[in-house]
Amino acid sequence: MSEAVAPRSGPSGSLQPAATARLIALLLPAALLAGAFGSEYFGHLYPCEMCWWQRYAHMVAFALAVIAFSAPATAPRARTFTSLAALAIATSGAIGVYHAGVEAKIFEGFTTCTTLPKAASTADLLRQITHAPLVRCDEVQFRFLGISMAGWNAILSLGGAALILLLGLRAKRA
Repeated sequence: MSEAVAPRSGPSGSLQPAATARLIALLLPAALLAGAFGSEYFGHLYPCEMCWWQRYAHMVAFALAVIAFSAPATAPRARTFTSLAALAIATSGAIGVYHAGVEAKIFEGFTTCTTLPKAASTADLLRQITHAPLVRCDEVQFRFLGISMAGWNAILSLGGAALILLLGLRAKRA
């Protein structure tokens, strides 16, 4: 098996920092997206526009992390794509901070509709409008341990991005 798929372990059997960073950059957005889509499809918690923005950043991070696996973990290409994935994860976390602030009424949210329906006819447009769930960005749909989903995304994304970048710096020194 090539190192691009199975990185060598260190002396204690643990992954090298660069390989660990790359693995976190892949698994963190995958897990957060799975939680977001799972809460939507199984928990019937429909996303608002800012929720989608956070998901888009994680989708980009996941794609960048997949590309990072095309080279050995310590190769410049893998390290670059891992760092870019960390920045995309941090972007989602920053949007999560803003979204949680809007939910807590710290920041002013949107004052107009943020989505535009797409329809072929006026009848399709009317059907979309009347059957679409109304989801506001400034209302919390679900809290876990007193923290909204946007808040959890901010905590996990910013913490994960910091860990990925720190592991990347540690690998660079080694």
